[in-house]
Amino acid sequence: MKRLIPLALMLGLAGASMNAVAAPSTKKEKAMEALKELNDFIGDWKGSGNPDKPRLLPRDPIWTENISFGWKFKADDAWLVLNVKGSKLIKTGEVRWVPAKKAYVLTAKTNDKKTLVFEGKMTDSALIFERTDPDSKEVQQIKMNSAADGDRFIYRFARRNDGSTIWRKDFVVASTRAGVTFGPKEKKPVCVVSGGLGTSTVSYLGETYYVCCSGCADAFKENPKKYVDEFKKKGKK
Repeated sequence: MKRLIPLALMLGLAGASMNAVAAPSTKKEKAMEALKELNDFIGDWKGSGNPDKPRLLPRDPIWTENISFGWKFKADDAWLVLNVKGSKLIKTGEVRWVPAKKAYVLTAKTNDKKTLVFEGKMTDSALIFERTDPDSKEVQQIKMNSAADGDRFIYRFARRNDGSTIWRKDFVVASTRAGVTFGPKEKKPVCVVSGGLGTSTVSYLGETYYVCCSGCADAFKENPKKYVDEFKKKGKK
């Protein structure tokens, strides 16, 4: 009987070890699940910006912006990266899901190399990021939304003084997904990694699949079987 106790203990430890190894990683999965709500924003966008007001004047500035949203994966983490050419505000940024805050956090780099951190939540119609300037106490807001069945991406920047409820609209940028022409709608391909809109192809065992950005393409190449199996399993539900 005494000899059976150590054996049972060893088997128990071995089982626990196997379960620990077999247990799926959850940090990346939870981040991806939360960030998938923003899948309509993923892609390359060509647009123009102007002051956010009902009627533009001939002297009002109009500028061109090229925007790129994509996935980024590293070890047990996933987040979105943002790059903007021609922006009046943000040059680059990262969007992460922070479970403790139950919010999206945008860490942005401005054209003058400042770092701005916004917290945001998705409403029925838009993703709204806000931050309070530590010096002026001014509240700054970035509001993002998609339109035209995911083929349009619009964002606005507004500000209000501390204690005020009145927003001062600053500018709006409206853009169209690169390569889109507005005609009869066809069934859109789905990214095998994120579930977003597929824009380029990858292949595995002679079959072609779609991905939405370079980050998803890299993740697929690292472990194509995993993503193909998960994709096909979801398709059968």
